[in-house]
Amino acid sequence: MNMELSRRQFIAGASAGVAGTALGAWGFADVDAAAIRPFKLASTTQTRNTCPYCSVACGIIMYSKGNLTKGETSEIVHIEGDVDHPTNRGTLCPKGAALLDFVHSDSRLKSPMHRKPGSDKFEKVSWNEALDRIARLMKDDRDKNFVAKNSDGVTVNRWLTTGFLAASATTNETAWATYKVVRSLGILAFDNQARV
Repeated sequence: MNMELSRRQFIAGASAGVAGTALGAWGFADVDAAAIRPFKLASTTQTRNTCPYCSVACGIIMYSKGNLTKGETSEIVHIEGDVDHPTNRGTLCPKGAALLDFVHSDSRLKSPMHRKPGSDKFEKVSWNEALDRIARLMKDDRDKNFVAKNSDGVTVNRWLTTGFLAASATTNETAWATYKVVRSLGILAFDNQARV
């Protein structure tokens, strides 16, 4: 089938198509309102956060349903990349794209665990108990092993028997505060998860 089409006919047909599409997009089409499905994230709460996987620190947006102020339990129903974040501009790697499975995993730890000396299993402990134990052990170790002056009598204020591993996906302010706390304790073995 050989069809002759002039330039004028082509422009007239294309213009009619564009006009019809625009009218439909602007809502002039006869569409049943009950057939339109509401946006699935319309009734959710947005929370911005940082992906926990690696040192890139991609920005994410978590969508949760449920209102904690009304005594309801809140559940994360969707996670996506944050398009306003300067690191990833909304993109996520395969691990970051699967964060929802990470959040809802049955094997994810949700409380501190402690394995007593000689035991072969971990037991749940409260956050207060875990933090008190960490603070007590650190204080005892620092009191026992703190070096105020070296062999030449120069003040060095070193604590060489304890190290600190920091998170690299934190803000500059958190990293600065962590650095100041660790260095003020005298810890020299201070590293970052990005290098490990």
